[in-house]
Amino acid sequence: MATSATSPHAPGFPAEGRCGYYVEKKKRFCRMVVAAGKRFCGEHAGAAEEEDARKRILCPLDPKHTVYEDQLAKHLKKCNSREKPKPDFYIQDINAGLRDETEIPEQLVPISSLSEEQLEKLIKKLRKASEGLNSTLKDHIMSHPALHDALKDPKNGDSATKHLKQQASILGNIENLKLLGPRRCFVEFGAGKGKLSHWVDIALKDAEKVHFILVEKVTTRFKVDGKHRKKNSVFERLQIDIQHLLLLNKCKKYLFLKMMWFGGGHIIVFADLALRCLVETYAASFEERNEEPLAKRIKNDKTEKEIYTLAKEGNEKNVPEKWNPVAGIVIALCCHHRCDWRHYVGKEYFRALGLGAVEFHYFQRMSSWATCGMRKTSLETSDSTTKRQDNQNDDSEEHDDGGYRITDDGADCLPGLLSVEEKKKIGHLCKLLIDQGRIQYLQQKGFSPALQYYTDPLVSLENVLLTALPNNSSSPETTA
Repeated sequence: MATSATSPHAPGFPAEGRCGYYVEKKKRFCRMVVAAGKRFCGEHAGAAEEEDARKRILCPLDPKHTVYEDQLAKHLKKCNSREKPKPDFYIQDINAGLRDETEIPEQLVPISSLSEEQLEKLIKKLRKASEGLNSTLKDHIMSHPALHDALKDPKNGDSATKHLKQQASILGNIENLKLLGPRRCFVEFGAGKGKLSHWVDIALKDAEKVHFILVEKVTTRFKVDGKHRKKNSVFERLQIDIQHLLLLNKCKKYLFLKMMWFGGGHIIVFADLALRCLVETYAASFEERNEEPLAKRIKNDKTEKEIYTLAKEGNEKNVPEKWNPVAGIVIALCCHHRCDWRHYVGKEYFRALGLGAVEFHYFQRMSSWATCGMRKTSLETSDSTTKRQDNQNDDSEEHDDGGYRITDDGADCLPGLLSVEEKKKIGHLCKLLIDQGRIQYLQQKGFSPALQYYTDPLVSLENVLLTALPNNSSSPETTA
């Protein structure tokens, strides 16, 4: 591409008597001599006049890029930001929660604008609501052989090593829960590059009939799932917001095959903010189907009918009348400050404590105080910057707090009220209370949930893992 001297891409001015056309590829002006009174050489005269006459405008679909005005109509047909046809697993706001529960008074102000009296009142409510909660979680810091070589790689920087330790512990916890195995469908919400699914696949080695569904809202570069070409594992990526995902429509072809024939067709989930999608929308859809007579379900579903026939030929026990489609849930909790009351699954828990949307709003904001004891020195900043430049293996896609250390700096206080240490304790209470609402929700849906620390706080302060296994799935009351 080349531009004229008037282009914003052209630095400085051409040499006197030389062509004024800036050659973008060579990062310099054309060096051809021009005739007296001319701005451009014969080679570039026509191109420069044509370019100067064309005007670039902002794309109406996405103002982050521009387009020539005379090519706008053509561009709109192929622009990556254009509205695309919705897939069959897209249902607007299906997992968003009820809209009438989102109303929060407009007069809410930032925490920094609250008076000391208002803030003290909120903190009293928090401490009263948290009475009796076990704030001391068990350590479940684990690892897995699948990542041993990667963890020992000297090319890894601090950030890459941190993420590998987290992934190794999550994988170790998944194995400890006996969720790793063949004939399963794994769903990774908020998948990013798909690293966790990658390590699960490595850990499963040659296990047969393994499916991975990776859900991510945005386009992601350097995805690792595209590198997997194993015969027994299938990777499929869905670009969709979890808020609009009807998981049943996408996973049906996998789960009926696994459950009806192999007797092990469950979904295993790792990622936050997916409980409503998985437990409420997805599992509830299966519960509705199970309320129909089996013969009617088979008649209405060709795939299920074929598999049922095969199962009957083999072993009748492989065809359960009632089952829980979710084998287990593994969620690395984080970002409580970005929770939304409409999406939150623990509303009943909050209301039972005399709390509502207003308190939730402030508690989720105050949850960020749990990390307010983190400080980064100028030396650490310089070192981490150098390592990022030198290390091509750094994986900074998720909540990177590398380079920070816990300090006890009592001088850094909330003006006139709280010290850093006090703020940290309050932040942890906010996180615990929000997570307790999720625990109660899962219990009501027939699961046995638990919270535990899965990594050292020096690796990440967001170090709590939520796990859940279904209760006896043959019992009607526990089928989600």
